[in-house]
Amino acid sequence: MPTTIRPAITALLVALATALIPQSASAQDAGVLAVTHKSPFNCGKTFYANNWTPTHNPSGSIDWQDYGGDDIDGETVRATAAGTAYFSDAGSTSYGKWVEVRHSDGTRTRYAHLASMVRSAGSTLSVSQGTVIGTVGSTGGSNAPHLHYEQRTSSGAVDTSPVVEGVTVSLGQKKAITSTNSCGGNPYTPEEVCGSGYSVIDSAALTGGRTYLLYNSSNGYNCVATLKTTNLGTASAMSAFLEPEGESRTTDSGSYDYYAGPVRRDAASQCVKWGGSVGSSSYTSGFEHCG
Repeated sequence: MPTTIRPAITALLVALATALIPQSASAQDAGVLAVTHKSPFNCGKTFYANNWTPTHNPSGSIDWQDYGGDDIDGETVRATAAGTAYFSDAGSTSYGKWVEVRHSDGTRTRYAHLASMVRSAGSTLSVSQGTVIGTVGSTGGSNAPHLHYEQRTSSGAVDTSPVVEGVTVSLGQKKAITSTNSCGGNPYTPEEVCGSGYSVIDSAALTGGRTYLLYNSSNGYNCVATLKTTNLGTASAMSAFLEPEGESRTTDSGSYDYYAGPVRRDAASQCVKWGGSVGSSSYTSGFEHCG
């Protein structure tokens, strides 16, 4: 083999070998923090993100507290990124009422000391960025109302310089951050409204929203939910209904901020009529989706 070719082949072999060597855990962790996080509060809310050191446990976690005299107690807490939420209650110790959201890239966020949660301890919920998961409180090992928040890598380590709304909050820093979470679009999905196990099988467009038919194959129940796409956060007339063939109709109607429903009925081996309304725009199906 000519000596002039050997260096090129050697370099190629080295490159291939390097590509095949697994990354270290720290490199993998650095690569998985790709999920973009928004503030865990309602659109336009400004609160301090405090990354205390050296006494905060675990190191790198954030305490969200009041800013400019705005009381944080009872504030709505939203998922900072999409994933699956797991609801827990540690009682009077540690986190108190808390939620962990596991994201698609393996990373996690934790929200602790909650006054309330949208699901009971032991439950799970598929969430979008901005989905409501609870309210700020002072449960567990807390001296005053605040939100304890963590961003964790896929290995479970706490990220000591978490990024929220594009702002890095490193150890020892305190930064005022304004939320852009839930500023656009309905923060709820039909699956979240109907609950675990339900999947969308049909939908119909409305002026200012959409009505959805879902089915849970594990229990034979259908569910209908109507979600708004305009006037979000402002109560307005809307409805959702479900009618198994040969049975009475069940309707949920009223003035709602985001959605009507859920309306759930046992409809295994039956055809169903379903639909809903937003304002004067309405939809009613024929009897369909039989069986």
